[in-house]
Amino acid sequence: MSKQVKQMQMDAMAAEFQGVRDLVVMSVTGLTSQADNRIRLDLRKKGIRLRTVKNSLLRRVFSDAKINLPDATWAGPTTLAWGGDSIKGLSQEIDAIAKKKENEKLITVKTAVAEGEAVPFARALTMPTRLEAIGEIVAAILGPAASIAGCLTGPAAQVASQLQSIADKKPEEAGAPAA
Repeated sequence: MSKQVKQMQMDAMAAEFQGVRDLVVMSVTGLTSQADNRIRLDLRKKGIRLRTVKNSLLRRVFSDAKINLPDATWAGPTTLAWGGDSIKGLSQEIDAIAKKKENEKLITVKTAVAEGEAVPFARALTMPTRLEAIGEIVAAILGPAASIAGCLTGPAAQVASQLQSIADKKPEEAGAPAA
């Protein structure tokens, strides 16, 4: 393959992966064309795309994009999956397909990339989505704030309650001398 053709392919891949920060790297071997097409169509409906790439070209594209993957990732055929709403959703979809009985020996997940950094696939399956992370942060902030508010309003509520009960007493009970 000439250098010009390789450069054109690298430019096309760089354009295709422009802005992609979450993806799953896997090896797909031995799938029939019908099974491969069915998987691609199912994933496409969920906004996930697959692309089988040449390792040497992708390695150059990723190095330019500052995405560093372990050396073991580049062994054997490589297929990339990207899209979906988060790395967690993407990983769960790929995991579900890879665990199907007819695919379990044919699809091997190599690693995942979250925000441009390589992460173990098992970690990508449990990473929170953006909304889940925001929810955890808000809960972490509101938990102590609610406790502080409760501590500040608790004694004041007791004093107000006692003052209200004194004010509600009948005037003759308040003015009667103690025996």
